Amino acid sequence: MKLKRSITAVAIILVLFLTACGSNVNQQAAAGTELDTVKIASWSQPISEQTNLLVSEEKDFFKNEDLDVEFIPGAGGGDAIKNILSGKADIAFTDPGSLYFALNQGEKLKVIYNIYPQNVFNVVSLKESNITKPEDLKGKKIGVYSLSSGTRQNLLVLLNQAGLSEKDVTIVETGLLNFAPLMQGQVDATAATDTGLVTAAEKGLADVNVLEVKDYLNIPSDIFVVTEKTYNEKKDMLKKFIKAYQTSAEWMLSQPEEAAALAVKHAIDGKDEKHNLEIIKLRNEASISEAASERGLGALEVDVLQQGADIYHELGLIDKELPMSEFIVEDFTK
Repeated sequence: MKLKRSITAVAIILVLFLTACGSNVNQQAAAGTELDTVKIASWSQPISEQTNLLVSEEKDFFKNEDLDVEFIPGAGGGDAIKNILSGKADIAFTDPGSLYFALNQGEKLKVIYNIYPQNVFNVVSLKESNITKPEDLKGKKIGVYSLSSGTRQNLLVLLNQAGLSEKDVTIVETGLLNFAPLMQGQVDATAATDTGLVTAAEKGLADVNVLEVKDYLNIPSDIFVVTEKTYNEKKDMLKKFIKAYQTSAEWMLSQPEEAAALAVKHAIDGKDEKHNLEIIKLRNEASISEAASERGLGALEVDVLQQGADIYHELGLIDKELPMSEFIVEDFTK
């Protein structure tokens, strides 16, 4: 009887052991398949201002939503959109100008999130040039990164607000190091971004006047865009991604120092923690708006994006009138 009981006990223990092992295996298998990879096509290489997207090793913002983020670098907002159109990515981290150009060509796209509702572009000049308002740019030489860049597009927007056009100025392609020609007197002003100005100031640029484009037309700097097909077929994934992204953005808003430290490891421009912090603070400011305060981070403003599209059409940058309400969805930010 004792032997029988012992055999029975051993059998029970063995069954429980095997069941536990089987359960463990199942859980591990599930853990390996639960994470849904979402591919983000960026306009840039991984840079410090995007740290909240890059820290999956240390933070569980996306893992908590059963997502794994794959960052696909690019060289401009147009690149990001090409990557979603080709199916290489799910979501484009891009700018309104690139969106307008793609829609103008008939591409079927949806805007799902307003990353930076504040326009971060500017036009910088030395104080001695006495350029204090857009009208003062008339007849001046102005540097831009390239003729296809956001610096040129936003310069044209700024000129338009002053009743001027490209014909009223001389635009000079300076490349990414556009502050050197300004400091050397080769141009009277240069179109740039707030982060570019920070970098230039660290390298010795001082005593400047800054015309911020947002003071004249506050078109968002960056947005998340998907194809109509992705929107229709992957709504659950998109909903989870936006929820996770909002959480990551809130973390960077509340913990900029921690983000700056992590950027040293993850961002190609992140070697200097102090510099990272300055950049991250600027992007934190750019992510806040009245709409975001009322409806949450990422809240979209149809009228602002429409105004931008109308001006791009007026400037001849696009040849179609775009009804932006047809391309903007607020399913994920409510």
